[in-house]
Amino acid sequence: MLPAVPSLAARDGKPSAHGSLLVLSVLVSAMFIVQFDFFVVNVAAPSLERDLHVGAGTLELVVGGYAFAFASGMITGGRLGDLYGHRRLFAVGMVAFAAASLLCGITATAGQLVAARLVQGAAGALMVPQVLAVITAHVPAAAKPRALAAYGMAGGLGSIAGQVLGGALLQTHLPVPGWRLIFLVNVPVCALAALLAARRLPAPVPAPGRTTGLDPVGAAGVCLTLVLILLPLSLGHASGWPAWSWTCLGAAVPVAVGTLLWERALARRSGSPVLDLTLFRSPSFRSGLVAGVAFQLYFGSFMFTLTLLLQSGLGLGPAAAGLAFAPMGLLFATSSLLGRSLGNRYGTTVLVVGSATTGTGLLLLTMLLHFSDGFSDGPVAVLPVVLCLCLVGCGNGLVLPALIGAALVRVRPAKAGAASGVLTTTQQFASSAGVAVVGAVFFAVLGADPSAGDYAHAMTVSALIDLALVAAVLCRCWTIRRLAGRAGA
Repeated sequence: MLPAVPSLAARDGKPSAHGSLLVLSVLVSAMFIVQFDFFVVNVAAPSLERDLHVGAGTLELVVGGYAFAFASGMITGGRLGDLYGHRRLFAVGMVAFAAASLLCGITATAGQLVAARLVQGAAGALMVPQVLAVITAHVPAAAKPRALAAYGMAGGLGSIAGQVLGGALLQTHLPVPGWRLIFLVNVPVCALAALLAARRLPAPVPAPGRTTGLDPVGAAGVCLTLVLILLPLSLGHASGWPAWSWTCLGAAVPVAVGTLLWERALARRSGSPVLDLTLFRSPSFRSGLVAGVAFQLYFGSFMFTLTLLLQSGLGLGPAAAGLAFAPMGLLFATSSLLGRSLGNRYGTTVLVVGSATTGTGLLLLTMLLHFSDGFSDGPVAVLPVVLCLCLVGCGNGLVLPALIGAALVRVRPAKAGAASGVLTTTQQFASSAGVAVVGAVFFAVLGADPSAGDYAHAMTVSALIDLALVAAVLCRCWTIRRLAGRAGA
């Protein structure tokens, strides 16, 4: 059950616990939905290949196109929320996501599916930054940990539900193919969320002296930079790293530098840059951002490679593989909720303990895979893996909400949308990059013939990379803990 945040539902100064729970549920539903749709397509890949005759390159665009549009649009989405109201942008994004999901569900060709997924990602980029923006701008400090715990829990559960519910929907015996259901199920949920958001989310409070201009040059520069990086990372491995992939990566550097110079010059002229560089002056924002990037690099890649291990390596079907994620999801949700009270008692020490717990689970999994002398197929082989995942889930639940709170703790309400856009963009970018880079290492170790490859060994190598990323998170958490100690001194 999601925690209540009384201030969100206040009407004429009269808070309502029931109303606050409803409002918070509507808000965090956006994070659940976009994470669900990011991960569920991995489970549906075989069905898409069979029914729509989707090739490997097109399938990567179905997955990667969503990630491109989502990651590249969130900074602009956050800025639009600051300018035109977080409630309005949230509702518009939800309606657009419902429409795009409907198009995905009724698509007749692979090309139509790719186009619909691009629209779906762009719609997610409109609504997701508003979630953290509303929490940052409208929730008092005492209630923020509860709201952030709900936000982190929704994102993590959405990721895992993509595996669990996705597998169940794919094996339903209905006239509608299962892969269509994974998209169509979004339509009524998004429609209801949009209606409730328009009626119940806090009304915008105009900031004094707010500039109402947009920054199309900056938005285009940010978008182009992300595409130039994510496109070759996602498609380069399958294509054999052709010249165009290296050209894109090289071109991303001058585009990024040019965009930053433009944003700085625009700010000096008292303009409204889409990327507010003043946010990076805050040590807490920088530390939370860096730790969040390392965490999402690990989390995105781990979920992807673990799915391959369970289905292709251990021979589980989509539903059984999804159930293997369930204990990790349950413990993630539990530790996310407990993390609030633990954070109130022990402060940022919870971050250190959480990242250490995640690292311990990954280390045990790596040892299990390395010393197991080959896994036999079937459910019995999954049990020790699930036990390791339980530790990983506990640690993740403690870390993710606290990292978000650490990054946004000193952000002013007038910049809530911009800060949320930067934070969610970098996290989504890191998750996509993690899938691409660590996934490429996984397939390289697996070999040219996946059917004859050693999935346990490939997972061992990728898990070692993830373990190094979690160690980086742990180091940054020590920094956050030190900064918090100085602030409290």
